[in-house]
Amino acid sequence: MMNQKGDFGVETPQKFAERNALPIKDILLLNRALTHRSFLNENPEALEDNERLEFLGDAVLDYIVGAWLYHHFPEMAEGDLTRLRAALVKTDQLAHFGNQIGIGRALRLGRGEEENGGRNRRAMLCGAFEALIGALCLDAGMEAVDAFVSPFLNTAVVEILTDQRDKDPKSLLQEIVQAGGKPAPNYKVVAEDGPDHAKIFEVEVYANGDLLGHGVGSSKHEASMDAAQKALDNLEYL
Repeated sequence: MMNQKGDFGVETPQKFAERNALPIKDILLLNRALTHRSFLNENPEALEDNERLEFLGDAVLDYIVGAWLYHHFPEMAEGDLTRLRAALVKTDQLAHFGNQIGIGRALRLGRGEEENGGRNRRAMLCGAFEALIGALCLDAGMEAVDAFVSPFLNTAVVEILTDQRDKDPKSLLQEIVQAGGKPAPNYKVVAEDGPDHAKIFEVEVYANGDLLGHGVGSSKHEASMDAAQKALDNLEYL
């Protein structure tokens, strides 16, 4: 959708900022955080995509989440803090945060990415959320980032601990499978699709010849993790 909304989906950066009460004054910076590389590929006049802001936001989130956990779980061991932080900043979780604020609605995408469902892709939402955090840090500072992110963490950490999502699904699956007397699970890439900048992998996990789960991700590692989690979900259901 373009017309009065420009190159964005269903809302402008200003509208997105207002709806989420974002204390960002530099709208051009926010505009950059919402611009995917695919848009630059099709619009040479555009100046910069959000990848550098994504890089910054990734580092900022690691610090903010680490500090938040340090203060909220004073008795938790370092190893447990590390696993919990990893669960809070992994692709699926950050994509969920992005969905909560409707960031996909404001992304500036190339036509091909738009037609391929980029606004709903987990890797896209995760990257955009990280870029938004990078922009917020540059414009308003770390305290503003902390105030913005903390409400997400308050809810997410309870869900993660309840569902034991802070534990590596591949390790958990291996423990369960081998406890049942079967050999360790093995993972097989069954499909690879998409352009180089937006590859999608499909992985299946087997144990003793039995298919346990099928996963999808923007990397082989992410897809295998997803396959392991799907296997754990299937085992729980059974």
